[in-house]
Amino acid sequence: MSSPFLSSTAFFFLVLLYLSSCQVSDGAQQRTYIIHMAKSQMPSSFDLHSLWYDSSLRSVSESAQLLYTYNNAIHGFSTRLTPEEADSLMTQPGVISVLPEHRYELHTTRSPLFLGLDEHSADLFPETGASSDVVVGVLDTGVWPESKSFSDKGFGPIPSTWKGGCEPGTNFTASLCNRKLIGARFFAQGYEATMGPVDESKESRSPRDDDGHGTHTSSTAAGSFVEGASLLGFASGTARGMDPRARVAVYKVCWLGGCFSSDILAAIDKAMDDNVNVLSMSLGGGMSDYYRDGVAIGAFAAMERGIFVSCSAGNAGPSPFSLSNVAPWITTVGAGTLDRDFPAVAILGNGKNYSGVSLFKGDALPAKLLPFVYAGNASNATNGNLCMTGTLIPEKVKGKIVMCDRGVNARVQKGDVVKAAGGVGMILANTAANGEELVADAHMLPATTVGEKAGDIIRRYVLTDPNPTASVLIQGTVVNVQPSPVVAAFSSRGPNSITPNILKPDLIAPGVNILAAWTGAAGPTGLPSDSRRVEFNIISGTSMSCPHVSGLAALLKSAHPEWSPAAIRSALMTTAYRSYKDGKPILDIATGKPSTPFDYGAGYVSPTIATNPGLIYDLTTVDYLGFLCALNYTSSQIRSVSRRNYTCDPAKTYSIADLNYPSFAVNVDGSGAYKYTRTVTSVGGAGSYSVKVTSETTAVKISVVPAVMNFKEVNEKKSYTVTFTVDSSKASGSNIFGSIEWSDGKHVVASPVAVSWS
Repeated sequence: MSSPFLSSTAFFFLVLLYLSSCQVSDGAQQRTYIIHMAKSQMPSSFDLHSLWYDSSLRSVSESAQLLYTYNNAIHGFSTRLTPEEADSLMTQPGVISVLPEHRYELHTTRSPLFLGLDEHSADLFPETGASSDVVVGVLDTGVWPESKSFSDKGFGPIPSTWKGGCEPGTNFTASLCNRKLIGARFFAQGYEATMGPVDESKESRSPRDDDGHGTHTSSTAAGSFVEGASLLGFASGTARGMDPRARVAVYKVCWLGGCFSSDILAAIDKAMDDNVNVLSMSLGGGMSDYYRDGVAIGAFAAMERGIFVSCSAGNAGPSPFSLSNVAPWITTVGAGTLDRDFPAVAILGNGKNYSGVSLFKGDALPAKLLPFVYAGNASNATNGNLCMTGTLIPEKVKGKIVMCDRGVNARVQKGDVVKAAGGVGMILANTAANGEELVADAHMLPATTVGEKAGDIIRRYVLTDPNPTASVLIQGTVVNVQPSPVVAAFSSRGPNSITPNILKPDLIAPGVNILAAWTGAAGPTGLPSDSRRVEFNIISGTSMSCPHVSGLAALLKSAHPEWSPAAIRSALMTTAYRSYKDGKPILDIATGKPSTPFDYGAGYVSPTIATNPGLIYDLTTVDYLGFLCALNYTSSQIRSVSRRNYTCDPAKTYSIADLNYPSFAVNVDGSGAYKYTRTVTSVGGAGSYSVKVTSETTAVKISVVPAVMNFKEVNEKKSYTVTFTVDSSKASGSNIFGSIEWSDGKHVVASPVAVSWS
């Protein structure tokens, strides 16, 4: 599910590795810096910009020399400075940015590298040959089969176990499938029954993707290697899916009018017949009991067949209780960032500059400050500040930079509205709903998106200055941004509103500004007015993070074909990380504060460790049926989910606390003690594991029995009991977090703990 134009969808990753040049001079460490200057802010006392640059440099260093002055690529200069001199220069009037020089190596798009998946990690995922027999099925908007991401160069024969097909239809023939894209089907009957016939003048009644979302997600999961990939020059590198050797099968279930559960279930049904190994669904819709939820029901059947099912958590964050797809047999994936950004500076006439992000590619604005207007003052509509279609008055906008507020309509549409009214640029300001989260878009005009704090300052300036002026400077791609990752503000959050004693999301993965393949039928914004065509696009959403985990599950399935879906999820969860290398917790961009398991679940996925997790928490169909009994489901409700007559044993006490999940959620409802049982299976061989427990406060005491588990061989099982002793008098709405970790000195098997007072 991609964020409200979290623009439609999203992306993989880039790569450029930072190397800095530095030397020691007079005991001070120097390095080369590139200084971007606001050319139009040159004081009238200077005749030449080069003289102004030199004077600015002299204000911080008597010895530094101009290496280059730039007049076209950027406006500014380069020089060698100490870090202290660079910091001082940044405070000078007219200086937009002081950036360390980097040597960029075009490498791979960034998600695989950031996750540790480079050419040196191939031995972690043993394969025979250049292709795998693992099949990733993607339920989405279809596929653009001509994309290089679906090239089958070097692939062996289609797996003999594959029973799928390639369905012809509008603008799509069976010959478009190959040894990489081995299946393509479409499901429209449910849609057409409600909405009428598919309008074939607007979308193809076939597996062809006219939207882009499905091409993006499927190539994120398992796209082939594509050298020289970029969006309009941004994020250039070698694109690849999480498992580039896996096969892809697409099931088109989403149309212009939405994705209908009847079509979704039909697609899951067919995918099971086809023999997919992984199902990736970047879609969702509200929250309902499992027996009413078509995705949950279809996923249960897939799980029984040994198919790993991953779904997006939703883009309704940062509000609590905003999750979708929370069934425990589904792996629920939230979104975090990469260490890559696309800076674009908002330059104001008062000499202040504010950093934002943009993927605009085109003619730069004139080298001068331009008139600046707030959209709310250029409209007769009550919501004119939102730059919605038809709300701007052209006479008040023409030739100006326009400030719009985020919300309601798509971000890229706001820029299109400004452009249609005669505006020449846009500064888009986040509001409280998005905070400091910056999502880049391929705008139709020079534009930058700034955070809430900068937006408030800029808005105050444009509303109070008698003659406000502004400009926008696009700065390209930077990597090694810190801190990273952070939890995306849009990523839906726990607690789990359906089953509070099951912690969701399960984990987070890259979902912000992701580069992946795109349709040839739509521009990067997806707007009808966008005539640009690109092979790759950068978009954001949990739609993007979900296929990351789907592809990683395919990698683990190829390395451990005997593992169940629950075992694969367990390996990904217990090896995920929750803190940076310095030990500080991963931040939540929505608050700027440390995130919690309600934001990230078990943590940020770390696939290279997941191949050898030491212990796993496994689950079978019988375990999930016991879970449904613990929910007090009726026989008919259980049948709705499980497709079988199943009677709960009246002599047995069923407890959600006993579902063998790799995380712990305790919902305090009056009692002072809560007991949970877990069983772990050794997949790392013999070893002695000791437990370590942490709790934020003494209001929650965690005891584990036994405290040591000794394993003699692979596949040996051991059980343990956790007792949570809580202060039952704490206020309703309180939350306390902790962790339970088992380690044998080689492996750390970590489980998050969330305790809530309801």
